[in-house]
Amino acid sequence: MIKVKILKIYLKEGDKFKGELMYRYIVKVLKKEGISGATVYKGICGYGVRGMAEFDIFRLATNLPVIIECVDVEENINKVLPKLYEIIKENGLITVIDGYVYKGETHDRENK
Repeated sequence: MIKVKILKIYLKEGDKFKGELMYRYIVKVLKKEGISGATVYKGICGYGVRGMAEFDIFRLATNLPVIIECVDVEENINKVLPKLYEIIKENGLITVIDGYVYKGETHDRENK
């Protein structure tokens, strides 16, 4: 078992930074900074301080919620946070929670 931090970043899919979609820019930053991996999820509906977002088949353009999630040791997450704050500013939300990774371990299933 490895103690880790789970980093989640909440954005809208149309948010941009330096002319690029923000979620793509952030994934590149996470990779460059050595974060172990990242996944981007696209929501179908959501709301926050910047309003409601939901999929509408009749609209050509949408601005749905996007979540970037990564898991790494605390040291690596803390190292990248200042860069993320600078990119996101008021355009999103960053959360960091404690977690555990169970990798390659065996567990006694009878005791569960």
